[in-house]
Amino acid sequence: MADYEINVSRDLMPGLLNGPEGLAKLLETVLNQVLEAQLTEHLGASPHERTAERQGYRNGVRPRTLYTRVGPVTLLVRKTRDGSFSPEIFKR
Repeated sequence: MADYEINVSRDLMPGLLNGPEGLAKLLETVLNQVLEAQLTEHLGASPHERTAERQGYRNGVRPRTLYTRVGPVTLLVRKTRDGSFSPEIFKR
């Protein structure tokens, strides 16, 4: 598994410790960034990047709800044109 670099926006920072909503929003942000990084790793290219090593193409997202201890979190599960990508969070 690769290392991931996670970024949290300044708008999210003040509300992180103000109840479960802030923690759920942080978890949602982190997991969506991990899903994007996993797809980039799977395809061998970032969005809009053209490389010889590219293994496929992105084809949008589908929202999925993950129920956690801090509340429901909406994840944007990435899709590929050929359907070859399956994120580790949602095993088939």
